[in-house]
Amino acid sequence: MIEIKNLSKTFRTADGEVEALKNVSLSIPDGDIFGIIGMSGAGKSTLVRTINMLERPTEGTVVIDGVDMGTLSDRELREKRREITMIFQGFNLLMQKNCLENICFPLRLSGLRGEKKWRERRAMELLETVGLADKAKAYPAQLSGGQQQRIAIARALATDPKVLLCDEATSALDPTTTSSILELIRSINEKTGITVVIITHQMSVVESVCRHVAILDGGVIVEQGEVSRIFSCPASAAAKRLVYPEGDAIAASAVPGERTIRVVFNGSEATSTPLIAHMAVEKGIEANIAYASTRTIEGREYGSMLLGIRDGEEALREAIEYLNGAEGVSAGEVTF
Repeated sequence: MIEIKNLSKTFRTADGEVEALKNVSLSIPDGDIFGIIGMSGAGKSTLVRTINMLERPTEGTVVIDGVDMGTLSDRELREKRREITMIFQGFNLLMQKNCLENICFPLRLSGLRGEKKWRERRAMELLETVGLADKAKAYPAQLSGGQQQRIAIARALATDPKVLLCDEATSALDPTTTSSILELIRSINEKTGITVVIITHQMSVVESVCRHVAILDGGVIVEQGEVSRIFSCPASAAAKRLVYPEGDAIAASAVPGERTIRVVFNGSEATSTPLIAHMAVEKGIEANIAYASTRTIEGREYGSMLLGIRDGEEALREAIEYLNGAEGVSAGEVTF
């Protein structure tokens, strides 16, 4: 369990003090994939760097598995960081070392030295895990961005950590590569039970892989909870901007008299007949699809859509009830 309590961080600059974080409190369960999302300047990277004390908070505490990170000596902190590893947008690989050597490197630094053959065997196991066993002798410059990030993930897993921090780890990648990296992270989480904290400004990243999310705006947590609940019916202005940035355009073109439902597909089973068509046939409720962005991953649907319902309060209530009855689907009325 990661417990962040009343955390604040103030930076002193030539122009005065800047409050990057203001009284942030979060609880992240063991084995969770937890998203922290916000626009640029919201304080996301500062927050994630306080978890492993790369940034010391001005006030507040970070407690991991009952250990107050702020009370640790430098030596104790180095030891604890074996359990809390990190991947970045820029990959941060050692360009002069091949992939096998990059993965072996943290094993040498951590004190888990062992024999060279043991380190290389462990590195090869991790290369298999990330699907790049054939790239052991390749150098980072010979790899694509997605491949480099896979090597960075393998390196981060070398010391068998309990927590993986991802700071905008897919921001430099194209959408297809991003999806493959997120699927890899999901798979590793399911197989190992590692806790994953994902920092991002991309709603699609959180929507596709995270179970819980916190919305950070101006250094303040304005909303947090299950992804399906917050993305189907965001309450705060910041969450609404992130969840449906297309909202103003849709609101401007909305049909008079229609009410809007946001439907979030968070792993619902894909079928040959769309859920909205089923609703029309079974309930006689017709819906105007104002916006949709969904995709199928391993036979399951992820993404969201906005529906216009025009037949009054009762039809709206029945539609929301019907949609929420489907596995992996959440729905709720939204306003712009």
